[in-house]
Amino acid sequence: MKKYKVGVVMGSTSDMPVMQDAIDVLKAFDISVHVDVVSAHRTPEKMLSFGQSAHENGFNVIIAGAGGAAHLPGMLASLTPLPVIGVPVKSRNSMDGWDSVLSILQMPNGVPVATVALDAAKNAGLLAVQILGATDTDLALQMLDYKREMKEKVNQMSKDLNK
Repeated sequence: MKKYKVGVVMGSTSDMPVMQDAIDVLKAFDISVHVDVVSAHRTPEKMLSFGQSAHENGFNVIIAGAGGAAHLPGMLASLTPLPVIGVPVKSRNSMDGWDSVLSILQMPNGVPVATVALDAAKNAGLLAVQILGATDTDLALQMLDYKREMKEKVNQMSKDLNK
């Protein structure tokens, strides 16, 4: 299996409780994770540098979490040829998270951002694994095992419920 590197970035450390789920998934699949705070609004130069050089620095996918206006995923997508997965984060100043969801979801044609549900960083991690697994048989087989385990858990829940 090839060694992969995924960047998990967020606008603030207050997003870390949500983004930790993506980190945990990636580590479970033995994917190298680089975690950083990169704010589109407070550190635009850092965001530009990270986005423009991510592919040259060995990243394969970027997962970007942001709350409020949530410009980080879209701005990174405009700067890199890599797939970007946006995680809308319900922040304390959020409008029930809709501002974040729509900021990430409503990207213009030509600047795609894969968007997961509000606070669904786990799904972002799984989507990154599936993207990488599209060209890596070993990783695809690991994902099939993961899905099989989920199926077994649900079947067991059903059996337990119907005892």
